[in-house]
Amino acid sequence: MSAIDGLPPLRDVIARHDLRAKKQLGQNFLLDLNLTARIARAAGDLTQCDVIEVGPGPGGLTRGLLAEGARHVLAIEKDARAIPALQEIAEAYPGRLTVIHGDALEIDPLAHVTPPVRIAANLPYNIGTELLVGWLTPPEWPPFWQSLTLMFQKEVAQRIVAKPGGKDYGRLAILAQWRCEARIVLTLPPQAFVPAPKVESAVVHLTALPEPRFPADPKLLEEITRAAFNQRRKMLRASLRGLHPQIETLLAEAGIPPTARAEEIDLERFCALARALAAALAGAST
Repeated sequence: MSAIDGLPPLRDVIARHDLRAKKQLGQNFLLDLNLTARIARAAGDLTQCDVIEVGPGPGGLTRGLLAEGARHVLAIEKDARAIPALQEIAEAYPGRLTVIHGDALEIDPLAHVTPPVRIAANLPYNIGTELLVGWLTPPEWPPFWQSLTLMFQKEVAQRIVAKPGGKDYGRLAILAQWRCEARIVLTLPPQAFVPAPKVESAVVHLTALPEPRFPADPKLLEEITRAAFNQRRKMLRASLRGLHPQIETLLAEAGIPPTARAEEIDLERFCALARALAAALAGAST
């Protein structure tokens, strides 16, 4: 599939620009353009969307997104070595690719894109979760993006889509599933990457819901889940004791046994507890 767009195969691009992956940047390059095209297609119809891509590296997914018809792609790359390779792609797709050299954690992409916006990326392993949490916790909801199509280590992907009752279920599942539809759409073996990581990877597709599944104050829900899952082996009456002196009463109001542990409680009841805590705090302040 090196002829996807008339540009050279990615192995040639990497050799010509000396783009050996750097462990400190969390880089693992996906060179199979068949796979990058599948990831781009998993992001949905891009023809009327701007797409934000973080950590494009030599541009495999970038090329997939453009070839699949993305209206415009904003590629944010921290590694200066990759910029010339990405600029070559920009020349092949005039006016449809903007390349920014910088740290995605520090750049506001909204100055460079026009809604509707989707995000698609083979995220650097070292900042992937941090970026996801930032996208899931904007000041206002719905967010600026319609969907996220993101590659993670498989264990992180499983935590995003996990259901109550298992070891993978935790704050990340609550955060993602409260305001999104989340599913794993593709699993990739280590040998699909250069260099091959020690673990499998998976692509997660998250679609923003118009509003949260259940009403709750975001800050209180975050506070509750942080306390609950940071001490997940404890009963909730113990792990949440610091939130309110009458926490057992509030747990009962939310339909949660005080002796339950965090991994046993579904999203709906966590939201009910957040509402009960909000009412108790409001009553105490009047």
